Amino acid sequence: MDKQSELRQNKVFVNNMVESAIRIGLLVVLLVFTYDIIKPFIIPVLWGAIIAIALLPVTNWLEPRLGGRRGLAAGLVVLLGILILMSPFLTVSGSVYDGVTHIADALQEGNVAIPRPTQKVADIPLIGNKLFEVWQLFATNMERAITKFLPEIKTVVGTLATILSSAAASFAMFIIALMISGGFMAKSDTVSQTLQVVAVRTVGEQAEEWTTMIAATIRSVLVGVIGVAFIQSMIIGTSFFVFGVPGAGILTLLVLILCIAQMPALLVVAPVMFYVYSTADTVPTVIFVIWSLIGGLSDNFLKPMLMGRGVDIPMPIILVGAIGGMLFSGIIGLFLGAVILSIWYELFILWLNKAPETKAALATIVSEEEASD
Repeated sequence: MDKQSELRQNKVFVNNMVESAIRIGLLVVLLVFTYDIIKPFIIPVLWGAIIAIALLPVTNWLEPRLGGRRGLAAGLVVLLGILILMSPFLTVSGSVYDGVTHIADALQEGNVAIPRPTQKVADIPLIGNKLFEVWQLFATNMERAITKFLPEIKTVVGTLATILSSAAASFAMFIIALMISGGFMAKSDTVSQTLQVVAVRTVGEQAEEWTTMIAATIRSVLVGVIGVAFIQSMIIGTSFFVFGVPGAGILTLLVLILCIAQMPALLVVAPVMFYVYSTADTVPTVIFVIWSLIGGLSDNFLKPMLMGRGVDIPMPIILVGAIGGMLFSGIIGLFLGAVILSIWYELFILWLNKAPETKAALATIVSEEEASD
C-alpha cells in the first residue's frame, strides 16, 4: 500500500512538473512575442516618460491659468517643445542645404576660390607645415587636390551623410516622444496612481520615496547634463557667429551633441581656433580663444551648481551613473544610468541603516540564550 501510494505521488509530481514546464514555456514564448511587438515603441515611450517628468511642473503651472484644463496645458507645452525643436533643426538644415548647393554650383562653374594659407599656419607646432601644404594645394590646384585626397573625401562625406540621417531620425523620434509625453502629462494623476500601485507591489514600503527620488534624479540629469550642454553650446556658438566662422550653425549643433555626450567641445573648437588664427588678426584671435575656452570649461562650475539640486543623492553618484549609462546605451542612458545608480545608493544606505537593528536583534537573542542557560 505504501509502495502504491509512493508511486501515485511520484506520478502526480511528474505530471505537475510537466504541466508547470509547459505553462512556463508558453509564458516565455508569450513574453518573447510581446517584446518583439513593443520593441519599436520602448525608446519613444521611455523618452516620453522622461520628458513628461521634466515638463510636468510647467504643465502644473499652466493648468490653473487655463481654467483647470489640464489637457490644453499639456498640449500647449508639447506644441512649444516641438517649435523649440524645429527652429534650430530647420535653421541648421537650411544652412547645410544652402552650403551644399553653393558648393555644387561653384564646382560646376569652376569658381571655387579658397583663400591661401598665411605664414601663421606654417608656424603652428607639429602640424603646421603639413597643414600648410594641404591647404596650399587646395587653394592653388583644386582638381589635383580632390584627386589626391578622394578616398578621404569620400569617407568624410559618407560620415557626414550618416550623421545627418541619424540626426533626422532622432529628430522624428523626439517629436513622437513629445506627443507621448503630452498624453502622460494630460493623464498624470492616473499614471501616477498606477505607477505607485506597481511600485508598492514591487518594492514595498520604499515605493513612494523611490518614485519621488527617480523623478527628481531625472530632472537633475536634465538640468545638469542637457541644460549645461545647451548653455555651453550657446556660449561657444555665439563666438562662431560673432567672428563669422563658416558653417557656424552646424558647428554649434556639433558642439551641443558633443557636450550632451560628455565629450570635450575642443574637438570642434580646436580646428575653428586654427582657422581664426590663420585668417584673423592677433587681437580678435585672442578674444575668440578666450571666449571659446570659457564656454568649453564652463561645465566645470555649472554642473556642481545645477546637478543634484533637489535630490538627496550625492552629485558624483548621479554624474557617474549618467556618463556610464550614456556609454552603455546612448543618450537615454544618461537618465537610466543615473536612476539605476541612485536606486543602488538608496539600497546601500538602507542596508547600512538596518545594521544597528540587526545587531540589537542578535544581542537580544544571545542574552535570552544566556539567561535560559
